[in-house]
Amino acid sequence: MDLKKLKDQLQTEVDTAFLYDSIAAIQSDDNLSRVLLSLGEIEKGHAKHMFDKVLTLEPNYKMPSPSGRAKFQLKLGKIFGYSSIISNLSSIEKQFAVNSIKNKLKSGEKPTGFEHNHLNIIEAVNNNAALNVSGGLLSKFESRHKSVGGNALRAAVLGSNDGLVSNMSLVMGVAGAAVSNDTILLTGIAGLLAGAISMALGEWLSVQSSRELNQRQIDLETEELEASPEEEKKELVLLYQAKGMNAVEAQKLADKAFENPQTAIDAIITEELGIDKEELGGSAWEAATASFVLFAIGAIIPLYPFMFLDGKNAILLSVGSSVIGLFGIGAAITLLTGKSILFSGFRQVSFGLVAAAVTYGIGSLIGVSLAG
Repeated sequence: MDLKKLKDQLQTEVDTAFLYDSIAAIQSDDNLSRVLLSLGEIEKGHAKHMFDKVLTLEPNYKMPSPSGRAKFQLKLGKIFGYSSIISNLSSIEKQFAVNSIKNKLKSGEKPTGFEHNHLNIIEAVNNNAALNVSGGLLSKFESRHKSVGGNALRAAVLGSNDGLVSNMSLVMGVAGAAVSNDTILLTGIAGLLAGAISMALGEWLSVQSSRELNQRQIDLETEELEASPEEEKKELVLLYQAKGMNAVEAQKLADKAFENPQTAIDAIITEELGIDKEELGGSAWEAATASFVLFAIGAIIPLYPFMFLDGKNAILLSVGSSVIGLFGIGAAITLLTGKSILFSGFRQVSFGLVAAAVTYGIGSLIGVSLAG
């Protein structure tokens, strides 16, 4: 057995249990709190099982505490919304299910069909409108980010990264040609605006298309409900069962939903399509504005030194600021990928510096060629 791999799996189980317990503690809905606490207890059992395996290879090993990354992720939940953490836990449970099935097939054991139960439960929690937490400040943040969705952190990281890397490459390319500060500033500002506008337009089209697709799906489900209501009810019962309910509870809930056509279509839209009828995919204009701002924030980092310095001093400060920004973005990405902060941070710095060096070299060659 690979000891490092076992320790990594153990840390993942410990972190997952910690996040389940922490989110359960701030729930205003008792039922959801019980579900999350139950999932946390199961993960603790998995952690104990994994810990026993580690002890067979390293007898003096101590049960690890929740990692700094998990604690930091919980703090960020207060800003970006706890749905981002639930989405991440959903990804972890999905990987657990895939690994469980692979291991069973490899050992000749037949999958039971229950490997995805945790995933179904946490996804049901993720889509549950009752996932509310207490606290005035948090409620404001939740409502602000609700239409952006649980991937607000991902959008923030990637948007800033695009702006920083693209404008750093552009600025370094022009600086390499040894042009004046005014030219570098003009080029950098043009790159910032062009990139931010392009990103905003792309995000607007993406969200607007999603809204239109969701509306089309709602229209189709409404037509199906009118044509065959009993078949739609059967589908809803099966879906509830897939999310962890027993057959009796699932049937009762479906019967209640189908007491009138409006509650029936609302249940189908929420449960089958996973669509919030009030938002239909979020605000296209809000998404576009956020994309514009995030790209611009990243793009200003390599550009601002040229506003008050020139020559090598400006270039060095630009590179230094960009390195710090790239490392921070790489560190933030670990909240999505689970990789080491140092590894991800320095990898991001390396990629950014390579891109800048290439464009600076090309700019230098062009500058020499034009001067000649």
